[in-house]
Amino acid sequence: MIEVAIMIEGQEGIDWDRWRRLARTVEDSGYAGLFRSDHFPNMRTGSYRDGLELWSSLTWLAENTERIEFGPLVSPVSFRHPVITAWQASAVDNLAGGRLRLGVGAGWQQWEHETFGFDLLDTGRRFARFEEGLEVVTRLLRHEEPVSFDGEFYRLRDAVLKPRSPRPGGPPIVIGGNGQRRTLPLVARYADEWNGLYVKPGRYAELSARLDELIEEAGRSPEAVRRTFMTRCVFGRAEADVERKLVDETADEILDDGGIVGTASEVVDQLVPLAEAGVERVMLQWLEVDDIDGLETLAHEVLPQLR
Repeated sequence: MIEVAIMIEGQEGIDWDRWRRLARTVEDSGYAGLFRSDHFPNMRTGSYRDGLELWSSLTWLAENTERIEFGPLVSPVSFRHPVITAWQASAVDNLAGGRLRLGVGAGWQQWEHETFGFDLLDTGRRFARFEEGLEVVTRLLRHEEPVSFDGEFYRLRDAVLKPRSPRPGGPPIVIGGNGQRRTLPLVARYADEWNGLYVKPGRYAELSARLDELIEEAGRSPEAVRRTFMTRCVFGRAEADVERKLVDETADEILDDGGIVGTASEVVDQLVPLAEAGVERVMLQWLEVDDIDGLETLAHEVLPQLR
């Protein structure tokens, strides 16, 4: 009915030991995939936390897992040049036998750009740069012959990247976000998957319907774009476990933001409307990265009810 994957904030205390435990749990427990953010190490409560560099961690996944799909949600062109992103994605997808899904974005977190010396740009120019980045990535991944591009931010001259993905057209392009003015039109033109986030099922269905219109205007079929959804998840074996995890926010606040909160039966009840709204896969943002037992229990008690 609906696939369930896990999404990790890679900058929030993720070191190699945690990453390996999470990956093996996701692979062995039956989840559809493991996805992660692409941010620089974050500073909370006055000190930096561990944060694995994106492509290092994905390369490890490609070699050390066999079944799950994986990728960034999402990797920004604001601090990763799209040529390098396309090259890395092609190589990692080749290593993984075609399991990478390449999420790309415009960039948004001002703190990390200022701290590490990257220009975020104003919103208009940021999305202009993102659109050029999408042109570069898609031309390099989807064409085996040399490609060229002459933009304001990026240029190509008879460029080819190898090794290539084992899939014709390369790894699927994922664009995340709910913006109807800038994001969804780019999804309609460039993406193989739209990843909505933090909305209730009814709103997701509305956005998906608008995306259908934009895809058709772009001369494509709506079925060509997969529909997925990323949102916060707070899960517990019992209500007491759920309450223990709700430290800085209430269940109602998370639910109002389109999140998933509760025990196994409650999680299933909240996933069903998402499936009815057209979500094919949900990426549950799992912030309790050391709660491996909870991750295993969620898979054991929830996934069988969704098949």
